[in-house]
Amino acid sequence: GAIHIVDGRHPVVERTLKDSFVPNNTLLDQKENRLLILTGPNMAGKSTYMRQVALIVLMAHVGSFVPAKKAAITVTDRIFTRVGASDNLASGQSTFMVEMSEVSNILNNATANSLLILDEIGRGTSTFDGLSIAWAVLEYIADTAKCGAKTLFATHYHELTELEGKLPGIKNYRISVKEVGDDIIFLRRIVRGGADKSFGVQVARLAGLPDEVIKRAKELLRELEAADINRGIVAELHAPADDAQQLTLFGSPAPDDIVESLKQMNVDALTPLEALNTLYDLHMRAKLR
Repeated sequence: GAIHIVDGRHPVVERTLKDSFVPNNTLLDQKENRLLILTGPNMAGKSTYMRQVALIVLMAHVGSFVPAKKAAITVTDRIFTRVGASDNLASGQSTFMVEMSEVSNILNNATANSLLILDEIGRGTSTFDGLSIAWAVLEYIADTAKCGAKTLFATHYHELTELEGKLPGIKNYRISVKEVGDDIIFLRRIVRGGADKSFGVQVARLAGLPDEVIKRAKELLRELEAADINRGIVAELHAPADDAQQLTLFGSPAPDDIVESLKQMNVDALTPLEALNTLYDLHMRAKLR
């Protein structure tokens, strides 16, 4: 029941590269490595890696040699992919609607013997909507009674990496990146663990955005990180008593003293700096609980 690939390669991408292709290993099985969550910056090679796994599995099933040093491929009934953004203007469907339709088809037809390649599910809508949908999709796939398919799941929602250890069969992997000053070097190597940064501003710089835009983006990013807007959302995960497979997204209720502080606060009288300091104070008090 396993897909074990040693030094796998993408046969098409390798032919078009001027530099040497970096091979990667893959282990998917029906036990502890059923669902791999892959994080890392854009352009680092997540999509190439996932596509090469799907291609190797397909090539093995048609009796072909495969681009790998070694491969043991279990019988796979279907390969489902949701990669890339597209819309259907003729039928009036947005990119997000097309994405949800494809995900619906996958979840309704995948079995425990299927291979799923899912790239950035939920990115076409608001952050919290997208995160909620991606979270629920992962829970559904991880549940062996409902799906249990072997899955590669790439995402920029770093909160989802909290699911390792909370749901069975989930493991975190990331694309390794080296920072050199304000620049980044893509090492193209898949390693264990979740990424803690997206490097979006650095990628935008590599893409050639004007320096003025990059400078302003860095300023805004520092302000948002200082405000700690989204941190701690999934710091504590609690499973409801009636369903151990489902996890709550926002953790437990706030402690009473923090609630009382919020009730007594005169929000209208706070300056932006005072509001930021107050938010930081409440956040630190909550973390100490």
